[in-house]
Amino acid sequence: MTSEGQRRGGVVGFLRSAQGWPYALAPFIPLAVALEVADASATVIFFVAAIGIIPTAALMGVATEELAARSGPGIGGLLNVTFGNAPELIIALFALGAGLHEVVKASIVGSIIGNVLLVLGAAAFIGGLRFSKQTFSPTAASVQASMLFLAGAALAMPAIFELVEGKGLPSPTAEIVDYGSTVEHLSLAVAIVLALTYVGGLVFSLHTHRDLFNPPYSDEETSFGWSVRRSVVMLAIAGVAVGVMSEILVGSISDASESLGLSEFFIGVIVVAIVGNAAEHWVAVLVAYKNKMDLAVNIAIGSSAKIALFVAPLLVAASFLIGPGPMPLVFNGFELGGILFAMLIANVVTRDGESNWFEGLQLLALYAILGIAFFYA
Repeated sequence: MTSEGQRRGGVVGFLRSAQGWPYALAPFIPLAVALEVADASATVIFFVAAIGIIPTAALMGVATEELAARSGPGIGGLLNVTFGNAPELIIALFALGAGLHEVVKASIVGSIIGNVLLVLGAAAFIGGLRFSKQTFSPTAASVQASMLFLAGAALAMPAIFELVEGKGLPSPTAEIVDYGSTVEHLSLAVAIVLALTYVGGLVFSLHTHRDLFNPPYSDEETSFGWSVRRSVVMLAIAGVAVGVMSEILVGSISDASESLGLSEFFIGVIVVAIVGNAAEHWVAVLVAYKNKMDLAVNIAIGSSAKIALFVAPLLVAASFLIGPGPMPLVFNGFELGGILFAMLIANVVTRDGESNWFEGLQLLALYAILGIAFFYA
């Protein structure tokens, strides 16, 4: 075989591999841009842009991992926890700018329950089909689950305040609701406390108890051997690409939801929440299949905790500067139920440090049930 043939074979082989499949979706990026310029159907644009986000998010994840691997454990861990949920954050910021507050809140909840139920469930199920019992560190997992429980309780307080003192919970079909300055300031105060807790969690996981957290990926799973300069360049390219895809995606949500007969709530809590981090979700399942359940649990529960402790507070703060007005953390009844289930299940499944395929199946079943309920909401 010629060197050109070997090169092509290597590229094709990589795109067909477990690590390379997201990049096979790269043609959807220019296709989404072309459809947007051509003013095509909002539904088509939405789905193409949603698929186009997957390779950009995957590239951002790999660039972050490569940069982190060459920055030492302290800075590397900080890079991971900061940029790990960047695609979801970028999508939500564009939605904030468009005034889609309920879509943003739905995507927050969707990311939390998606990581705990869908990702952890799929990881436990797939891994459990190959190994009768898989184990992980209950100490590290319990710390993450406890952080998530704290965050869930805090996120529910503005909604409880509105139930008692205000106008009640929003409807799943709402787009933006004016709750008044009191609950807006309450939400900001809650966000500040959560952010400070997140900082404390960073000190705990990256310094005082570093050995318990952030189990390393193997070279086979993440390493491309990039230099620091190349990692920074690729991270910048991925950030721009995610931003372009996010703007196109968010701009088509309203028309696409009307055309499809789906609520913006369902699109936010299921579709947007999944596509923003599909590549990382796949990594969790892949490492579980390789009997690295510690890493799978860390990805699933840790990502949920980061969404609640870092992404949600940052979006609340950003809403005072971006969009039509502040976004109070007043979730609807379905979202509160989802957060409650995620909190409880995260603590239950991490208690014994073991998982099996049936436990994974149960998590997937609950996610399906919640998805059906959200569909009819």
